Formats: sequence, structure tokens, C-alpha cells
Amino acid sequence: MIIDFNKIDEKVMPNFHKGEKELSTKMYTDENNKIMRGKLIPGASIGLHTHETNSEVIYILSGEGKVLYNGEYEEVRESSCHYCPKGHAHSLINDGNEDLIFFAVVPQH
Repeated sequence: MIIDFNKIDEKVMPNFHKGEKELSTKMYTDENNKIMRGKLIPGASIGLHTHETNSEVIYILSGEGKVLYNGEYEEVRESSCHYCPKGHAHSLINDGNEDLIFFAVVPQH
């Protein structure tokens, strides 16, 4: 199966998980996974949230920022991969000067 993000409509989600500004995403969803390509503009964030029933893997395609994970900040940049296991909380923050573009997979456990 090929997922062509160029053929998926972009969704803009203001203040996603009570974050700053907005998340722009192209997402494929089925009963097993959420697979997405996302963008945070400078100053935007995905708010802190806990993965109660699933986990998440985020691979940074371009830009830089930080993740708040288990109460600590970790820097992310192009080719960084962040993993948030089930039962843990995280936030993704673009504190850089360019768009933070990422690929994420949220398996439905």
C-alpha cells in the first residue's frame, strides 16, 4: 500500500492538545494506525498530552525544536526520532526559525 500525502487534504488544527498556534497535517487513518506528515510553524506547538491507549513515533524531516518528555526537554532536528511509549506524556515545540516538518505514526494498541 502506498500513502501519497500529496493526494491527502491538509487539515489545520488550531491549538492542538492546547498547544500554541496550529498544527497542519496530512493524515491517513485506519483501525490500526494514524500515519501523518505534520508541520509546526515557528512558535507553534503540540500541547502536552498522555498516550493512554497508544504510542507515537515522530521522525523529524526538517527544522528544529524540542520535545517535552517525562518532564525533561530534549532537542530535535532533522533526522531525529522521538518515541513516546504508551502511558507516557509528551509535547512537540517548534522553537526554531523555520517550519518543523515531521512524519509520525500512532499505532492503535
